Amino acid sequence: MSGRFENVLETVGRTPVIRVNKLAPEGVNLYVKVESFNPMGSVKDRLALGVIEDAERSGALEPGQTVIEATSGNTGIGLAMVCAQKGYPLVVTMAESFSVERRRLMRFLGARVILTPASEKGSGMLAKAVELAEEHGWFLCRQFENESNADMHSRTTAPEILADFDGERLDYWVTGFGTGGTLKGVARVLKKERPNTKIVVCEPDNSQLLGSGIAQQRTDKGAPAGSHPNFRPHLMQGWSPDFIPKLTEDAVRDEYIDEIVPVAGADAMRLSRELAQKEGIFVGISGGATLAGALTICESAPEGTTVLAMLPDTGERYLSTPLFEDIPADMTEVELQISRSTPGYRFDVVAPPKPEPAKQEAAAPATAEAEAFLESAISDADNPVVLFALEWCEFCWSVRKMFKEFGIAYRSIDLDSVEYQDGDRGGKIRLALNARFDVKTIPQIFVGGELIGGATELFDACRSGDLQALLEKNGVEYDKSVDIDPYTLLPGWLHAR
Repeated sequence: MSGRFENVLETVGRTPVIRVNKLAPEGVNLYVKVESFNPMGSVKDRLALGVIEDAERSGALEPGQTVIEATSGNTGIGLAMVCAQKGYPLVVTMAESFSVERRRLMRFLGARVILTPASEKGSGMLAKAVELAEEHGWFLCRQFENESNADMHSRTTAPEILADFDGERLDYWVTGFGTGGTLKGVARVLKKERPNTKIVVCEPDNSQLLGSGIAQQRTDKGAPAGSHPNFRPHLMQGWSPDFIPKLTEDAVRDEYIDEIVPVAGADAMRLSRELAQKEGIFVGISGGATLAGALTICESAPEGTTVLAMLPDTGERYLSTPLFEDIPADMTEVELQISRSTPGYRFDVVAPPKPEPAKQEAAAPATAEAEAFLESAISDADNPVVLFALEWCEFCWSVRKMFKEFGIAYRSIDLDSVEYQDGDRGGKIRLALNARFDVKTIPQIFVGGELIGGATELFDACRSGDLQALLEKNGVEYDKSVDIDPYTLLPGWLHAR
């Protein structure tokens, strides 16, 4: 993709097809369509854009109306992008078992995320979305049965595949099913334009809904009436909810599916990692699962066969899942050995002292103006809590997080900010701070003119109750119901060391 675009939505689609070299068996042409190249990192960007724009055209979605949808994460992230660009408020419902980074991404994009109990599975989060939509008059996307979902793939994904294999063989197209939109939308086009291409659908081996042959029970409105009897929890987030979506059921009814391949969760995770480490393609568990299904097809395929597998999303959606469980944050023993192979810049040795300069110049004294500012700041009755900070300092941000948790109003004097750069004003204030209180580090916190100290001194005062007593003495309101250990707010790398 290249060129200029009017907005981010114009970049959805046109994802690359990439040959798999090291993992593919000899004699078989294995390709993957890498949907993480979409702007929000997954195939569901297509769904989100298609559903919202179709609703706008039909009048089902009115300007400024709130959008709501149940999601395992990727659809919600795609919708958050679309709604942010178009100006719609978004609420998503999501089972608490899905990865934490997904809900944080949606909130970062401006969405509201309503969690539902893991025990209620996908059907529980769907029921909550329906309940909220009916109560508040919100537009419900209904991704699992909305024809706009499949239509978007018929208009974009399928033509891209046809163009990429124009005049060449395409013997198998392999996909999982989540909503069924990709499956139905692409399969119906391939069946018409490339009838010799076999459609292969993968699903978890421990939760075979399609493979069971058991029909999904539905309500009068076509929504799933509870979980499918064959559903079991599985590792492939975004694949196979606890019901058979209507769009998937349509693909079964219309006989688009030529083969169903069960995939083990362990194979999905192994191949996700192997794809990253041997091919440089970074995908999630569902991508590894689809590749596993494609490799199963490749094992028995004759020489010269061409297989294309859909890889739905990026591996960054899975940092808090079992996929990254044994990926350490700290250095491994091998990495430590590499570090120790040279003498400098190491954690496990004390750095040699720096040579003294030939002539040590005395530090410049604090100016009268800086001293007057310091006195004014710490004695300001209207702002009894004062934080002397640096914008980039992680310890300062830990203090800010603590003040936010407790609802403590404070004045932050960021000595490295633009406001204090002219004439090194911030540096002079810091000199005044050091000269008066003999402190060398930042942050430094004052309450009612009394120096608490740095981040750890503040946290200790909070633990002992001294901080709370000082706040009350100076009439500073705070949330007395908060019960957290402030040390948990320190930077993550400190906890890891």
